[in-house]
Amino acid sequence: MGDHPVLPDYGGQCVTSIVPALFGPGGTRTLPAWMPSPLHGAAQVVLLVLDGLGWEQLADRRRFAPVLAAMEGGPITTVAPSTTATGLTSIATGLTPGEHGIIGYRMDVHGEVLNVLRWATPDGDARRRIPPAQLQPVPPFLGAAAPVVTRAEFDGSGFSGVHLAGARHVGYRATSTLKVEVRRLLRAGEPFVYAYYDGADKVAHEYGLGEHFEAELVAIDRLVADLLAELPAGAALALTADHGQVDVGDRIVTPAPGVLACTRMQSGEGRFRWFHARPGAADDLYEAAAEAHGDVAWVVTAAQARDEGWFGPLISPDAAGRLGDVALVAREPVSFEDPADTGPFRLVSRHGSLTSAEMIVPFLAARGR
Repeated sequence: MGDHPVLPDYGGQCVTSIVPALFGPGGTRTLPAWMPSPLHGAAQVVLLVLDGLGWEQLADRRRFAPVLAAMEGGPITTVAPSTTATGLTSIATGLTPGEHGIIGYRMDVHGEVLNVLRWATPDGDARRRIPPAQLQPVPPFLGAAAPVVTRAEFDGSGFSGVHLAGARHVGYRATSTLKVEVRRLLRAGEPFVYAYYDGADKVAHEYGLGEHFEAELVAIDRLVADLLAELPAGAALALTADHGQVDVGDRIVTPAPGVLACTRMQSGEGRFRWFHARPGAADDLYEAAAEAHGDVAWVVTAAQARDEGWFGPLISPDAAGRLGDVALVAREPVSFEDPADTGPFRLVSRHGSLTSAEMIVPFLAARGR
């Protein structure tokens, strides 16, 4: 997987740079040179975010996605941790995790572990006790009320409130209606349309990166071809992702007893697991984690991750307070078990860590045909 973590290229070729460049100061579009040429001078832009489609997974399967393979552009980095809650918030706001504070999938908020995607704690729905707009008040799309084409059931959710507050929600029920809504918005003259599709992430989590994932990639390629066919003259389609994937299978690691003995609670997720130390036990926790799991994970303290810029050059006090004391960041294709981090099925492919398979995502663009 690599000896060193892949750090986000904040301020450069990173998902955090996309929205600020497309909107620009005063509404102008002065794009950095690394952005694909179809975006330069485009009168309208559709930004399609494909949840869970990493660059390496796409590059290894180009034969299943000839339309994507023909688009201009290349790899960029996502943010740390490489997870949906953090990545989508960074894409929409253009901010680093240290700035917007959505520092992971499950994070410590006032002593409770908040599942950001479900917006729930162990006590249930947390929208009243932890209002999304108070936890992350920065509006998306530089304050513009841009249309967001996403699943209808996401309207009103806590996570939508934390990363898409103020945007115009345009719900779809099926992939066919996603395309219809994008077409309708373009014909109405919208200069920017944000669209979100989560098929690759869902399929990879449940089935891994085998034939089911390949079939989903064929479906994504068809979706992109259909969207390109709908583009008016002068419009461009750009696509990116929030993270890639690693096929973990049944390689689930239970933290060593010495680690758990020093731990009062866990947050994060399987491939970026935070351990919150018992009072006075932070040093012992680090030593136990490094000894037991240093062969398969990068073992880092919160201070080290902050100093090395994992979450950006600046980190707010609120964001810093949501971190644990020691993190196990998987270097090998394993996941660290936390009995409190459960779902309807055991995930086959996972993400969150800083390997290239998870951190490198596509940024591609094309004009209509």
